[in-house]
Amino acid sequence: MATSLSNRLNAISYVAPRLAGRHAFKLFIEPMRRAEIRPAQQQVMDTATVSALDMDGTPVRTYRWGDEPNPVLLVHGFQSRAASWAAFVPALRAAGVPLLAYDAPGHGESGGVSATIVDQAAIIERLQAEHGPFRAIVAHSFGVLCAFHAIRSGVPTERIVVISGISRFADLADAFCTQLALRPAISKELRRRTEIYFRPLTDIWERFSTIYQPDQITAPVLVVHDADDKEVAVRHGQRIAQAFPGAELIVTHGLGHRRILADTGVIEAVHLFVTGKDEQ
Repeated sequence: MATSLSNRLNAISYVAPRLAGRHAFKLFIEPMRRAEIRPAQQQVMDTATVSALDMDGTPVRTYRWGDEPNPVLLVHGFQSRAASWAAFVPALRAAGVPLLAYDAPGHGESGGVSATIVDQAAIIERLQAEHGPFRAIVAHSFGVLCAFHAIRSGVPTERIVVISGISRFADLADAFCTQLALRPAISKELRRRTEIYFRPLTDIWERFSTIYQPDQITAPVLVVHDADDKEVAVRHGQRIAQAFPGAELIVTHGLGHRRILADTGVIEAVHLFVTGKDEQ
């Protein structure tokens, strides 16, 4: 499917590069599908207190485990959903840690068709106002870009966990074009449309990066990345860890981009970090 799609876009770009760029941009910001929920994940999600936020008319489904103050916020990645964190819930709840998660617009059970970094930062700000401050924000993949933009926008958190994180926003666009084997003309048009979309914000390729202005991030950072991640190469995790003095980097092996969220060793490392037991 991806090959036929890229072939069509490349063919269109020879005669109408802006039209091809418009279609590419739509693919860039809108998930092609909603991730399905597995039975084991559903069992965990059924134990959550479910609510909804109204974000300018778009309903955003939220999930909370435990009513204690200062929850840990879980931010999922692109074409994923809050249920991707299901394996973390039992261990953290057993330690008395309250948890909060949401399905981004266009994902899971939320409305809408897409959620940009700016959109998700606004959601995180709302959740912080209603449930915060957060004792930690734990984010995966594209969710890492969203979480760091929210933190730099003023959302406080005591700790930050980066799992399979993307270090630079520009790399996301480059990887998208490479994955679809798009012609340079489409890549150029995609970047132009992205810059227009986010106006009046400027310097978005730097501003939306995880490693942008690292001095603004004062919370301790834990970075977890798999050496065999085929979607987001381990160099991204290494780059993030290097950007933040004192950050801890854990490199796993054989887990890839998604199975890392179900690994007991990763879950235990995150549990120790967000509870501060890693310092004892």
